[in-house]
Amino acid sequence: MFAVLLLSHSGAGPLPPAPAPDKLDRITQFFDQEVATGRLPGAVILIQQHGRVVYQKCFGVRDVKTGLPMTPDTIFALHSMTKPITSLAAMMLVDQGRMSLSDPVSKYIPSFAKVTVGVDTVTADGKHVLRRVPPNNPVTIRDLMRHTSGITYGYIGGELIEHAYMAADIFAGHFDNAEFADRIAALPLARQPGTLWRYGHSTDVLGRVIEIVSGETLYDFEKRNILDPLGMSSTKYVLTSPQERARMAEPLPTDHILLAAEQERRAHPEWQSGGGGLVSTVTDYARFAQMLLNGGELDGHRYLSPAAFKEMTTDQIGPGSGVGRDYFYFPGDGFDYGYGLAVRVAPGEAHPPPPGSIGELKWDSGSGTYFGVDPKLGMLYIMLEQTQNERGRITPAFKKLVYDAFDTAQDAAPRNEAASAIAK
Repeated sequence: MFAVLLLSHSGAGPLPPAPAPDKLDRITQFFDQEVATGRLPGAVILIQQHGRVVYQKCFGVRDVKTGLPMTPDTIFALHSMTKPITSLAAMMLVDQGRMSLSDPVSKYIPSFAKVTVGVDTVTADGKHVLRRVPPNNPVTIRDLMRHTSGITYGYIGGELIEHAYMAADIFAGHFDNAEFADRIAALPLARQPGTLWRYGHSTDVLGRVIEIVSGETLYDFEKRNILDPLGMSSTKYVLTSPQERARMAEPLPTDHILLAAEQERRAHPEWQSGGGGLVSTVTDYARFAQMLLNGGELDGHRYLSPAAFKEMTTDQIGPGSGVGRDYFYFPGDGFDYGYGLAVRVAPGEAHPPPPGSIGELKWDSGSGTYFGVDPKLGMLYIMLEQTQNERGRITPAFKKLVYDAFDTAQDAAPRNEAASAIAK
């Protein structure tokens, strides 16, 4: 039974503050400077409050090689901002009773019945070897949804796990979602299922489960149930026309990590990566974000029942869940994790606390894209850019500028009170 709490403005009392125009200008000044100094080719920024645009600007160029300007219809590789869309698709199937969060993944992907956990073991002569042991519990749909499956990325999980991923060469040749899921199942899990929040290919495997349950490709299911109803006509896994490709934003030639990631993504058009394969525009993604801000509904169309939406957007890994976290805990200070989204549950440990509100939802990506929805302010924000080199610096600076514009100084007591309510 879904029994959770989502905090939002109730309609009683004064409306949340509107942003101050002079403080919004600071966002413009910041991105103008980033482009002028050559650290960023360009960006598109959007802030909406109560369903209305309060700030939208395009900065710089799509591609320094062509000099074409950024526009609202510029297409960006979303990378991990794909995950919330795929997670919504999976949650729709759960909501419809077509699968359960407690189902073992092996019910849908038989190769997961043989999955093992990799344990760093020291031999008698002092060498470290990877010993494979059976999982204490099967990997479940819930584990895929909340990143507690033990599935990782090739650059996370410890030296021996990383070597196992490298040796497997999981991106070799041509493969679809079915083949990729089997390749992941053959790799050792980095941890016992259900014990640690660990970023990785869980949402890619979830995409394959969606295909099996729905009887459609991942894109066809998402297009029919999410993208078309929301009017997200530029959101897809593969661009099919020269006109679309000309609208694509590109990283700087010096952004080698992102260039390599993009080369890998584009080299596999047959792979519909539910964890990182979609491209989109700010206009499209704003429709998705507004639907989340509205509690799973937009323009009279409901995508999730209220109960299922609350389940998706409330903490699933906090006290009592048995889930740990380590250095690679990407939701960040003050955030726990729902299904496909980070959710703010506390002010955090930093002094002063990071900006934002209890109940805020967010996610970002390795390509520098970032979005959040804030029910307390009735506000959403989206930053689309293509930079791996600068994203770690730009993302927190952007978020601070957004919340500074709303003058959201609050004392800690209401936040802690709300956090206690969520924990219950």
